[in-house]
Amino acid sequence: MKKSVALLFVSSILIVSGFASPLAATEPEHSRIEIERPWSRPTPPGTPMGVGYLAIKNHSDKEVILVGASTSRAHHVSIHETLMQEGVMRMQPLKNGLTIPVGEVVELKPHSYHLMLEKLTEPLKEGESIPLTLKFEEADAITVELRVRSLDAADTEAMEMDHSGHAMGD
Repeated sequence: MKKSVALLFVSSILIVSGFASPLAATEPEHSRIEIERPWSRPTPPGTPMGVGYLAIKNHSDKEVILVGASTSRAHHVSIHETLMQEGVMRMQPLKNGLTIPVGEVVELKPHSYHLMLEKLTEPLKEGESIPLTLKFEEADAITVELRVRSLDAADTEAMEMDHSGHAMGD
């Protein structure tokens, strides 16, 4: 009888662990997407548009596409790219989203890719945090806080955080 109970107990553990392993190995997509340095800049009263900047790291095994974003502080958020065309700087929306290749980092920054916060509900004030939900194709949405700070403060922080000249183990 004791052998039967022990055998039944061990069998139960093996069966449960067989089911648990695949679940533990399945990692949600959003945990393999990392968002760094989300920020915005203050807007003067009456300005209907704001911007959002951040870096997106793709640690997954497939490309990730940022397809949209939303915030309670704007009626609409779109993804834009700034381009120099015939000596004139122009912005254009990315209608098919922004692709982040496998193992790469795509930075949304001034004069490059950025988020346009359209029809702001009120001005963005230096020092506040703005909730922003990023929407990805075939991955979970990620909510971050855009820290509102001056352009000069953001440039200084980016330089202080730049460790690109340092290799791991140096």
